[in-house]
Amino acid sequence: MVETMSDIRIVPGNPRDRQATALLQASHALMRSLFNAEDNHFLSIDALCVPDIRFFVALEGDKTLGCAALANKGSYGEVKSMFVDPGARGKGIAHKLLHRLAAEATAQGFTELKLETGDKLEQAHSLYRAHGFTECAPFGDYEANSSSIFMTRTLG
Repeated sequence: MVETMSDIRIVPGNPRDRQATALLQASHALMRSLFNAEDNHFLSIDALCVPDIRFFVALEGDKTLGCAALANKGSYGEVKSMFVDPGARGKGIAHKLLHRLAAEATAQGFTELKLETGDKLEQAHSLYRAHGFTECAPFGDYEANSSSIFMTRTLG
């Protein structure tokens, strides 16, 4: 299934694709610059290639401008590796990626999406709130720390 909104297409992707890898590396570098190693919870490129992860990219023509992943956590889906190229921000790409993740989570039978984000990522907080996410307690294997914000959204 391909989701098209304006000229941005959200399609299944491969984290090992050259452009997707470059985006993920940029995201990882940003997270390392903002947060201590023990507070970084991003997935490696290899970890994004397992069967329980659905990875999507945002394409404009043949250029990859954003990415996001949905991790199957059994009773809920978790948003992972959400990142948009800084030069492509303001085009609604993150909104489109989140819509696709929510649709995929619903199709997989999940009734809840959860995520962990950094406290310094204020634009991300606003985006997630605009999509119905609210703060929640740590979940899964996460532990409370001073730089993580945990959020949840009911689907359906």
